[in-house]
Amino acid sequence: SKSAPPPPPPGKASTSKDPTISRLVDDISGLTLLQAADLVTLLKSRLNIQEIAMPTAAAAPVAAAASDEPAAEKPKEKTVFNVQLESFEAGAKPKIIREVKALVPNLTLIDAKKFVESLPKTLKENLPKEEAEKLKAAFEALGAVVKLD
Repeated sequence: SKSAPPPPPPGKASTSKDPTISRLVDDISGLTLLQAADLVTLLKSRLNIQEIAMPTAAAAPVAAAASDEPAAEKPKEKTVFNVQLESFEAGAKPKIIREVKALVPNLTLIDAKKFVESLPKTLKENLPKEEAEKLKAAFEALGAVVKLD
């Protein structure tokens, strides 16, 4: 089996011999944070990639043994969230509508406007904590009130 090529030296841009790959990298680099998060979610779904927890070296066997005991001591920390748009500042409406339209594929501008005008509404469901917090921060920066549940 071949080993992966070494990474390019720092400061030098890596380029692909395949122009399609180079174009994809350029396109992805130009995405907003919300678009990138949506791309990751869509790719995971389309390619059937499951979320996996990164194992920790020695803690895994200890954690497995501890899970046999009653778990009454500590409630399990929530790892998957629904992001709900609750409200927004009056002047922020156009920006919120544009961001909702960018976030939800195949949504027309009229549908995005109706979505924003019928709050509270769920923006995204079953997002990992990190993605949910990024989405929440992005909408809050536009003047929205967002709830994670």
